[in-house]
Amino acid sequence: MTRARAMLSRCLGISGARDVAGAATLDDALRYLAATPYRRDLDSEAGLADAQRAVSATLLWHLRVLGGWQPRAGAAVLRLLASGFEIANVDDHARALSAAEPRPPAKPYRLGSLAIAWPRLSGTSSPAELRAALARSVWGDLGADSAAGVAIGMRITAAERTAAGVPQAVHWAAGRLALLVGREMFLADRALTPSSARRAARVLGSEAVGAASFPDFLRRLPATARWVVDGIGTPADLWRAETRWWIRLEQDGRDLMRGSGLGSSPVVGAVAMLSADAWRVRGALELAARGGGSLEDFDALV
Repeated sequence: MTRARAMLSRCLGISGARDVAGAATLDDALRYLAATPYRRDLDSEAGLADAQRAVSATLLWHLRVLGGWQPRAGAAVLRLLASGFEIANVDDHARALSAAEPRPPAKPYRLGSLAIAWPRLSGTSSPAELRAALARSVWGDLGADSAAGVAIGMRITAAERTAAGVPQAVHWAAGRLALLVGREMFLADRALTPSSARRAARVLGSEAVGAASFPDFLRRLPATARWVVDGIGTPADLWRAETRWWIRLEQDGRDLMRGSGLGSSPVVGAVAMLSADAWRVRGALELAARGGGSLEDFDALV
């Protein structure tokens, strides 16, 4: 509990994010961040995308430090909660393998002990080989070898595994999955592969995943997921629910940190708060790159 609380000193907080967002230029914002815990991977001459990636890389480093303090069970929880970084690495790798012209993937995130299967996946040299390697790992067969299919399949699998393995994160995983499946099925008009549909149904229910219309999908969502889409009328409005998801993540994380300190709750709470802080800083950097703004403009960035 004490170490989890200590990690929160790495957060910039709302006040600091406001200062970043209000900077007149991205360069000014980067100079500000250079005096904060987010300086670790920051290049003072970085463009927006690289600066935002550096913020994410710093978050990953904080999670790795936190994971190093955990017993085996706690480390397993951290690995689940940090799985988005492995997914990002595989996304880049899959796109590079699928590109018409061979190109190197982006520099991968350094996962360390938080890696799930990345060391094996990174060595694959074709989309079919990547799919086979995923099938032999805990990610399972995603039912597709296209870059888009891998991306959606891994995210669905991550949500399912998190909901099953981290009780404190059930609402986060279900809410995130509702947004993901809603966008995929009713905005992009793409059917899920059978394997991804089965995994999504374990969290959202088969009636929601099999819904024929967006209103029907919303009605059939379980309470664990419905909160995030409350008031959403059309698939095109799903982006508005993203901010709601992040706000709840931070609020729930704060509540977990205020608890008894037993079990993995403080660790889960610290991960939530660190993640929400990094999300806010990434958004603040985008506002600075646009000439500065208020955090109240956040919704337009999601």
